[in-house]
Amino acid sequence: MVSLETPVCEFGKPAIEFDLPGVDGRRWTLAECRGENGLLVMFICNHCPYVKAIRSRLVRDTRELKEYGINSVAIMSNDVANYPDDSFANMQKIAQQYDYPFPYLLDETQEVAKAYGAVCTPDFFGYNAELRLQYRGRLDASRKQTAENAERDLFKAMVQIARTGKGPEQQIPSMGCSIKWKAQQSA
Repeated sequence: MVSLETPVCEFGKPAIEFDLPGVDGRRWTLAECRGENGLLVMFICNHCPYVKAIRSRLVRDTRELKEYGINSVAIMSNDVANYPDDSFANMQKIAQQYDYPFPYLLDETQEVAKAYGAVCTPDFFGYNAELRLQYRGRLDASRKQTAENAERDLFKAMVQIARTGKGPEQQIPSMGCSIKWKAQQSA
């Protein structure tokens, strides 16, 4: 398992359009996911120990962010052929088991992850109402531990974005397992 940290936030970078299938049986676009005051785009998966450790807090925080006009969407971009735990059927099971309050989408071609510059799971992109990037940091200080009382970095940053349109200047990178890229096909 390769652990990576996310790059520094590129403040003001626009959100990338997408049109992806969700575990709920419908397709989702960027416009359909956005909230009145912003959008949290999360790259997660089913098998990563970093994601497993934060699932309950991720559900809690995304539910609470809705009250601030921030919607959330999760995208799974791993190579499912080599990581069957991340299959669409397993995505559906996990979303139901944890009662995900956000669309959980499959990026089978990995084009969306590449366009966003996602590097690991979890990787968080917090956008304001104009869908301009304001946060690229961690959920909280827990890393792989299940620390329910950890400082809620992402939640606080997204509430600030909802209220002011701007994210915090100081951000601590998220850490997680590398995205499982498909082997490049030679021409």
